[in-house]
Amino acid sequence: MAELRVPVSAADHTRGGANGRVVLVEYGDYECPYCRLAHVQVLQLGKHFGDDLTYVFRHFPLTEIHPHAEPAAETAEFAGAQGQFWDMHDAIYAHQDQLSLPFLMEAARALGLSARSLEAALVEKIFTPKVAQDFRGGVRSGVNGTPAFFINGHRHDGPFDYQHLADAIQSVRFRS
Repeated sequence: MAELRVPVSAADHTRGGANGRVVLVEYGDYECPYCRLAHVQVLQLGKHFGDDLTYVFRHFPLTEIHPHAEPAAETAEFAGAQGQFWDMHDAIYAHQDQLSLPFLMEAARALGLSARSLEAALVEKIFTPKVAQDFRGGVRSGVNGTPAFFINGHRHDGPFDYQHLADAIQSVRFRS
């Protein structure tokens, strides 16, 4: 079983309980349709497990097949630098079928962020190092596709539907 090689840290984006008994790390790609499906499942898991679950999202853009995944990841990081990572994250997945640079600019404006500053950040590749760091951490952990989940540091190799993830989280939760 693959292990998470890069421990969760303050550099990560977390949602849910700050000190959850179970930590769910996802390596995802904003243009991946399976990640969009997983996003819905993760939101339901968060509601079900509440503060017992800490969810971490890390970028793993598969740029060869998803040309908008990296700019979307950098846009999420741009929003995150202004305290709105999760708002942008949710907006991107909610409108994945519209994913493009004009959509990302409009999403920034809708969140009250400067589209001009976002454009400059994308051109200057301000957030490329963070996205690349997440990607390298995924590679080190054996990620080769998305979505990839780790539950308390151990790769979840089963299906990522709600019931399978909930069962896996529940079994880890009882051992904690």
